[in-house]
Amino acid sequence: MIRLKNEKQIDGIRKSCKLLSAMFRELVPRVKPGVSTADLDSWAHNWITKAGGRPSFLGYGDKKNPFPGALCVSINEEVIHGIPSPRKIMPGDLVSIDCGINLDGFISDQAITVEAGTVSAAAHTLNRVTRECLAAGLAAAKAGDRLLQISRAVEERARQAGYGIVTQYGGHGVGFGVHEDPHVPNVPKGANPRLSNGLVIAVEPMITEGGGEVRLLDDCWTVVTADNSLAAHWEHTLAVCGGAVEVLTEEIVW
Repeated sequence: MIRLKNEKQIDGIRKSCKLLSAMFRELVPRVKPGVSTADLDSWAHNWITKAGGRPSFLGYGDKKNPFPGALCVSINEEVIHGIPSPRKIMPGDLVSIDCGINLDGFISDQAITVEAGTVSAAAHTLNRVTRECLAAGLAAAKAGDRLLQISRAVEERARQAGYGIVTQYGGHGVGFGVHEDPHVPNVPKGANPRLSNGLVIAVEPMITEGGGEVRLLDDCWTVVTADNSLAAHWEHTLAVCGGAVEVLTEEIVW
């Protein structure tokens, strides 16, 4: 069931999103070769806590196997949900970072893919196009129209570039919970609700250099490309309010 938000609730989610983007702006310079993903996670956890929020991913999921980090840090062929660890970032890595903040009960969500040091031309192009897929999806989001127009725009840009699209995972509703209805696919298939006032969703293209098939590792969290090809992941949270679409998270430039 889709849970629409009122103006006061959207303002709470907006504040959470602004805080999350502020965290990302300080985090990105720390994503560099020689730094462990656990170090990044510890830094982000401390930053969020000091800012008055809580990491919304920490402890999320099955009680028998809750997610153990504040950040999802996924490198190269890892698409999403990478668990922070002592693993050190290497020169040329594509480092996808996903994070959410719970601020006074309102949850934000954003993801970026950072190029560690100098990456290959192929990796840079994949990352750029994935970001363009997100931009295309956001531009296609029009209040009163339908959800799958976002998916159609994401797919079109990825196919133009000859890339694979992860279809087993996608965007989602957000704001009261980490994952809510509706599902926001990256190809136009499935339910197609109207973009009505009060809808808050995360749009998140997951694009691969090879095929779009993925598999789940034994940790039951990390999703990797089935063919071990590179992947990139970008995400923004948006809201429909006052008859218009507002992107609540902010662009991260480095």
